[in-house]
Amino acid sequence: MTARLLETPVSFDQFIEWLPESSEHRYELHRGVIIEMPKPRGKHSQVAGYIALKVGIEIERLALPYFIPKECIVRAAPQIPQGSLDKESGYEPDVIVLDAPALMDEPQWESGSILTLGKSIKVIVEVISTNWRDDYFTKLGEYEALGIPEVWLVDYAALGGRRYIGSPKQPTFTVGYLVDGEYELQQFRSGDRILSPTFPELNLTVDQVFAAGS
Repeated sequence: MTARLLETPVSFDQFIEWLPESSEHRYELHRGVIIEMPKPRGKHSQVAGYIALKVGIEIERLALPYFIPKECIVRAAPQIPQGSLDKESGYEPDVIVLDAPALMDEPQWESGSILTLGKSIKVIVEVISTNWRDDYFTKLGEYEALGIPEVWLVDYAALGGRRYIGSPKQPTFTVGYLVDGEYELQQFRSGDRILSPTFPELNLTVDQVFAAGS
């Protein structure tokens, strides 16, 4: 369940200034509206943690200059006129893989763990919850506009719409990767090995991910 806070649209900078330093909730900015989001718990948290673990092991195995931060905020890239507030967004993904050398060009990384450049991000992961439209529609489009090369949508509970996960609905792991500025989406289901352009040697199956915490 999510809750809207403050009906008046705010800018991204106003959102960052307002953001509490410590809270039992997470907060995101969805097109100018501050949204209160419960922190991941139970199965959601276990799935996200397992993905972070397996990807972290792969990063270490290959000695890649990547890392997975504990938390950060991704400033979306909506196509809006200068000065408009109603579509500014800031998201806190479930898992994110960053390119350490690229962070030298991020103006707000050191001061606020804020990401504004798609080139800083290698993979972004959203574990699907009841607000699935935000993940499949809004966030996916804004991550694409930002130029994030790869996104994973992890729908272990088959919550998404049928146009995203098929009919009848079934748990689905979707990998989107940029081709000529647009995401091409590939769905993986039970019995499949997950294929990642960023981590082509990753030995990870859909069943392993969805069984995390069981």
